[in-house]
Amino acid sequence: MFFLQMSGFSGSGKSTLARVIAKNTGALVIDHDIVKTALLESVEFDSDEKSIGKIAYHIEWSLIEFHLANDKEVILDSPCLYSEMIEKGLDLSEKYEARYKYVECMLNDFEEINRRLTKRQRKLSQIEHVESEVKLRKGIAKSKKPDALQYISVNTSNPLKHYIDKVMDYIKAI
Repeated sequence: MFFLQMSGFSGSGKSTLARVIAKNTGALVIDHDIVKTALLESVEFDSDEKSIGKIAYHIEWSLIEFHLANDKEVILDSPCLYSEMIEKGLDLSEKYEARYKYVECMLNDFEEINRRLTKRQRKLSQIEHVESEVKLRKGIAKSKKPDALQYISVNTSNPLKHYIDKVMDYIKAI
């Protein structure tokens, strides 16, 4: 059993990769954008976006723990912007004897990121575009990575077929 934490800037291919991994493994995907968008769309919910993001993460971690406790493989499809996310993922993986895995989707191409962001069917919680290459670089730099554990970073400017086998081998490795 595994718990996979995805990471990467908006538009880098996290959701696409998460869906393919889920299809290949039967893992459940917990998508941050779906949870946060549902909260933002709630007519009864009146709060600032930062608070909504915190509530969304609380819901997601509750779902992740529930599924791990029931021996399900889980993928968290979310940027990994806080060290606490890695700590929480490691703690839950240890508690439920799941292999902790971390995959970073890396796309360091301003024009391609913006092409993908404008092409997709955007959820309310998702950004429309990146204003500058400086903001893209700063956003990429905010990503947190596990210090003491092996993880992989995939160049998602390449077609998925060029890196899916590498990702699947990494996930299956004990």
